[in-house]
Amino acid sequence: MKRPLRIVLTLLLTGLALGYLVWKVDIRETVDTLLDADPWWFALSVGIMIGTALPMALRWQWLMRAQRMDDSFLWLTRAYFVSYTASQVLPTSIGGDAMRVYETARRHPGRTGDVTGIILLERGLGGAGTVLLGAIGFLLALGTYDVGAYLWLEGLFVVGTLVLIFLFFSRSAQPLLARSRPLLERLRVERPLRALYDGIHHFRGHVRLLVAVFVFTTVIQAVRILSIWAAGKAVGIDLGPRIYYVMGPLFFLILLVPFTLNGIAVREAFFVSFLGNVGVPADQAFAAGFLFFLVTTALALPGAGILLWEGIRGGSRPRLEHG
Repeated sequence: MKRPLRIVLTLLLTGLALGYLVWKVDIRETVDTLLDADPWWFALSVGIMIGTALPMALRWQWLMRAQRMDDSFLWLTRAYFVSYTASQVLPTSIGGDAMRVYETARRHPGRTGDVTGIILLERGLGGAGTVLLGAIGFLLALGTYDVGAYLWLEGLFVVGTLVLIFLFFSRSAQPLLARSRPLLERLRVERPLRALYDGIHHFRGHVRLLVAVFVFTTVIQAVRILSIWAAGKAVGIDLGPRIYYVMGPLFFLILLVPFTLNGIAVREAFFVSFLGNVGVPADQAFAAGFLFFLVTTALALPGAGILLWEGIRGGSRPRLEHG
């Protein structure tokens, strides 16, 4: 996508979200709510997000080993935390993934395509796991929560994912994909989709590994949703975890939208809109969204500390792959 168009879309989406928040939220009430936030629930929310980075690094290690690229769990964990830091200044999670591709490719010369494919596959499996949780949330919400269009949007994500699974795994879909290539090239998404497609097909002989990683990823995402619940509890939202398993998958998918300034305003507007449908006051919902922003900011602190330490020590040279 052309940069000017992306800038326009980003400003438009952010502006709409800000306008919605100005309409719904009383800033004074929100500030009072944040000042009264429970630090222990906030600490739990931060701890969940930081703690789940460790199994995500392990998942990455499994996929790399299947492609005969061996890296230590310690370095991969370090790369994950650094990518979180990068995502604070680059477009959403895409910037963090680009950082991981760059650093890992330096350690494995000549394997940039494989590294990109693995990281995109990892991202794809994460999205599929989130959508599975969304399907579960859809079933939980039916007849229980009045969340309006969000419920059907969740169902749409589920159907869309099933279509993508067919396109990526079925050989009969290959002629259809070939005909869509000119359109994908004009939209400038052909290359990343091709890398994801190739990454998946490199693993066709590792079906058990893909299934294991998918299940593992789904569990990680399920635990991460509890971080949103803890952020809500910190500002006094007295709802159980169940509603967050309806809300959380949609929220994680919205964070992947590249047309935001690090999710600013869009994240908080989503909290206000969704939680408002289940009776949470707008000021309290906005406070929960802002607090979760602080949680994601705290997630970037370990990576910032690592980069600072490496800068003081003069950095580290990339390891050359042998064999």
